[in-house]
Amino acid sequence: MAAGSGESVSKILITGGAGFIGSTIASACLDRGVTPVILDSLITGRREFTRNRIFYEGDIADGVLIDKVFADHPDIFAVVHCAALIVVPDSVIDPVGYYRANVAKSLEMVEHLLRNRCERMLFSSSAAIYSPGADLSVDETSPIGPASPYARTKAVCEEMFADIAAAEPLKLMSLRYFNPIGADPRLRTGLQVHEPTHALGRLILAMQAGEPFLITGTDYPTRDGTGIRDYVHVWDLAEAHLRALDAFDQVLSGRSSVVINLGTGHGTTVRELVAAFNRVSDTTVAAIEAPRRPGDAAGAFTRSDRAAEVLGWRARFSIAEGIRDALRWAAVRDTILPPGRS
Repeated sequence: MAAGSGESVSKILITGGAGFIGSTIASACLDRGVTPVILDSLITGRREFTRNRIFYEGDIADGVLIDKVFADHPDIFAVVHCAALIVVPDSVIDPVGYYRANVAKSLEMVEHLLRNRCERMLFSSSAAIYSPGADLSVDETSPIGPASPYARTKAVCEEMFADIAAAEPLKLMSLRYFNPIGADPRLRTGLQVHEPTHALGRLILAMQAGEPFLITGTDYPTRDGTGIRDYVHVWDLAEAHLRALDAFDQVLSGRSSVVINLGTGHGTTVRELVAAFNRVSDTTVAAIEAPRRPGDAAGAFTRSDRAAEVLGWRARFSIAEGIRDALRWAAVRDTILPPGRS
């Protein structure tokens, strides 16, 4: 796997590499001959996702630990920074905890990266930072207007990292994820939490419990009044990171930072997600209306082709495939991740 500058990408550091997205990126790296080095506190990540992988347990703000990682692995090409708290309603309840975990600790981490001469960072950002227009589509130049403390931590981190990259020998690629669904198609990893808060996870929980699914919010300015999301398969996201590592030096040539949306380009409302779920699942789920949750937004989908233009990446998996892989993972998750253990 060759980088844009000709330097080989043989090893990367993934913070939060025992979580849903980080562990899937690690799996994709292994499939491509790139060695992932995982750093995770296991606050939300799972030890099972680190099995047979290089793993350091600890905090991203622990300078001694990060020094050890780089001393042990001086050939790390880049860091993929996935470590963060991500539950929107929780961020409304505990903004102090979210700013501490996502912003303050990330700042300390960057200081440690600079000391260890790490010059490339891919940041797991979020499309939740956007203030979408009337049609709820966005591109990388759309206004920023995060609607929750969680989203604001991502926006703050992007600006903070960009400022640092402008002044220090660190180049930044912020990858703004839309809404990840699915699982590693080989079922090595998947969503680790047993009570997810996002729509597809709650649909699966409703199916398993034989209960109706709650559509939280029906007064949004969308075609059917329910929130709209750009659902992208997590394996597509993982593949995008490999393309980003390949192209990193070429894309960042002559500049210190860049932002790239990672989505399918198609918006799906909650009602449409329920309909798609019921077409895929052997067990249908009824839906009932409920009020909005704290911090929820109407949502957005990308209209950008920047990822295709600069990374040569487009999402390959359909929403039906994402639902199907999520259901396959849900059927085996408790055998891979026993409840109550980390």
